[in-house]
Amino acid sequence: MNFTQSFRLALKSLMTSKMRALLTMLGIIIGVGAVIVITSLGNGMQQMMNQQFEQLGANLLQVQIYNFGGLSSRTVSPDDMYALVDKYPQYLSGVSPYVMTQGVVREGSEEFTRTSIYGVSEFFYDARRNQAMSGETLAKGRFLSYIDVSRYQNVCVVGSYLEQNAFGGDALGKTLTINGTPFTVIGVLAEKADNSEGSGDDVIFLPYGNAMRLNGTGSVDLYLFNSTSKEGSTTAKGIIENRLFQTYQDDNAYFVMSSAEMMDAMNTMMSTMMIVLVAIAAISLLVGGIGIMNIMLVSVTERTREIGIRKSLGAKRKDIRGQFIIEAGTTSAIGGLLGIGVGIALAQLAGGLIGGMMAAQMGGGATFSAVPTLGSIGIAFGVSVGIGVLFGYLPANKAARLNPIDALRYD
Repeated sequence: MNFTQSFRLALKSLMTSKMRALLTMLGIIIGVGAVIVITSLGNGMQQMMNQQFEQLGANLLQVQIYNFGGLSSRTVSPDDMYALVDKYPQYLSGVSPYVMTQGVVREGSEEFTRTSIYGVSEFFYDARRNQAMSGETLAKGRFLSYIDVSRYQNVCVVGSYLEQNAFGGDALGKTLTINGTPFTVIGVLAEKADNSEGSGDDVIFLPYGNAMRLNGTGSVDLYLFNSTSKEGSTTAKGIIENRLFQTYQDDNAYFVMSSAEMMDAMNTMMSTMMIVLVAIAAISLLVGGIGIMNIMLVSVTERTREIGIRKSLGAKRKDIRGQFIIEAGTTSAIGGLLGIGVGIALAQLAGGLIGGMMAAQMGGGATFSAVPTLGSIGIAFGVSVGIGVLFGYLPANKAARLNPIDALRYD
């Protein structure tokens, strides 16, 4: 028989016992479906994170200074960082201290205890792009100015959650208190998360000097720099590291990372995690291959007389072997196709559920799309067919080596 005849015979054999064939394919279906779902969700998450980093800009550099519990006498001040920007305007375009603080926010008798409070400078917000270094955009009013920061003025910019729940949708010019200190609202941020308590919309930005006073500290541990270009971010990073080393004389006292490096590190971590998860899911393919081998061994036993008749009519070993390998490959191929359909359906379902929650939390206009790539589908299908052929070889070889006389006598 040629390939076409063997393929038709394989389909006829599968149709004869549909339930047995389905159970045989189950491991392949689950394995291929799991691989497609995992790769689809992983690709969607990776794309969503890349969108977030792109919105922040490839020019952003984050500088973390380790104060070692305040034991070190070596420090750099915000003025030192401003001086560094003024010294290298061709590489650095701005810097903002980033002071995180905690406090009780009140408006009248209403209290907000989960609000995130950040102290920043006027460089934290880029008016040309209407975007802050952390991705927020301004919806109403204005952001902090140089005068606000230099004179420690008690003004702030609030998120959409506070505007709606503390001021009934009209926050501009109103006053709230942080640990008893009154602050006037001069700007309102656009909604970026799900506008719930404790979310990315429940935030306040105020001058970093005021935030330091609320913390009762005189040092800043985190700075955000902007380089003049993506290509110059590496040089800008070196400039910052050299300046910090002059003060601390210790590479472990600080950490500088660009947004491009953060994106690469995140992508590497996601790729590693996806490889591990796909490897775990591929175990189902191995189980499916064992199932195919088992059912093909049974098939060889059931069709012993058929094999004897074919050999007595002149069929060679390679003909018998090829027939059963084609049957095993056909079984795994059909299972792979069913697994692809199941995987795509589950990926779209999971993407709709998980993506909605993630988009609401991360905000910033990011979208989540769990769509499998043609590459992942092709690899999953190819591996499923390969496993069927590989595990079908042993039963096929057993069938090919049967003695025709013994096969004809088999009852």
